[in-house]
Amino acid sequence: QVRLVESGGGLVQPGGSLRLSCVVSGNFFSMYRMGWYRQPPGKQRELVATITSGGSTNYADSVKGRFTISRDNAKKTVYLQMNSLKPDDTAVYYCWKENNYWGQGTQVTVSS
Repeated sequence: QVRLVESGGGLVQPGGSLRLSCVVSGNFFSMYRMGWYRQPPGKQRELVATITSGGSTNYADSVKGRFTISRDNAKKTVYLQMNSLKPDDTAVYYCWKENNYWGQGTQVTVSS
């Protein structure tokens, strides 16, 4: 059974940084595309970033230059480094694995 467990969310001031982690159970982690999505309050879930098995990345325009997605295949973990955070980044952040597997979400709140 595949499980995705996120961690690293919290409250941060505007301009601050956070790093989210997502540990994935199951086999063949390195073969799958992984990603991060987020759902702001009262809005639909939206793509933040994805990373392929080969390490190619894709970002939403709203986070380009501020967020970095990476993966450690040996640890079966995907990361999202978030810098220069803005109040508009406030959302529940979800880890995603190819074939529609999701984590439970972790809250990120950017506020002074």
